[in-house]
Amino acid sequence: MEKIINWNVRLTHWNLHKKNAHYAYTEQLYGHYIAAAYFTLAQKGGVRFQGHEHWYRADKRGKFSWDFLQHKNLPVEGVDLSNSTVNYRGLDNIVLLQELRVLDLSMCPQLDDWAVSRLHVFKDCLEELSLAGCPRITERGLATLHHLQNLRRLDVSGLPCVASKGLTRILLEEVLPPQCEIMGMDSLDGQGDGTACSPTLAQ
Repeated sequence: MEKIINWNVRLTHWNLHKKNAHYAYTEQLYGHYIAAAYFTLAQKGGVRFQGHEHWYRADKRGKFSWDFLQHKNLPVEGVDLSNSTVNYRGLDNIVLLQELRVLDLSMCPQLDDWAVSRLHVFKDCLEELSLAGCPRITERGLATLHHLQNLRRLDVSGLPCVASKGLTRILLEEVLPPQCEIMGMDSLDGQGDGTACSPTLAQ
């Protein structure tokens, strides 16, 4: 039984590693915009290109249209990776998007403080960010968001590993630009009990 459990654990980690692989070959052939879009759609997410309101999205079965390839030279300005298995390593596929304005990372169970700290690369462009419902993010990760001085909307609701929500909101209000609307972390939310927290996971 122990061997079966260990095998399942190794298989789970292998699958997670595979899903978060860097799409380097696609990037070499088509550029980092298309590589980022392909990675996002493969994660059953959505992507929007600059100058377009339409989002390319995968369906419930993970199928998607390849029409996004026609936008090879257009910057990606919106990425929706919500409910995906993206982790620190998987962010390799989007950190080159210097025109990214909207990023949805809500309900991502593998996203931790280490991964959130990588978002500083979007300091000059990101306007909307959602980290809602990510069970591994703590105050330490949220503190690294001070780099995002163009942020206009931040959703940090439903983070069970944040112990003092009221104080964390005050911190965010101090370090983020005045125009940023912060959703969640209301002082009425009280204290997290930490029972759902396991912020550290091997990438």
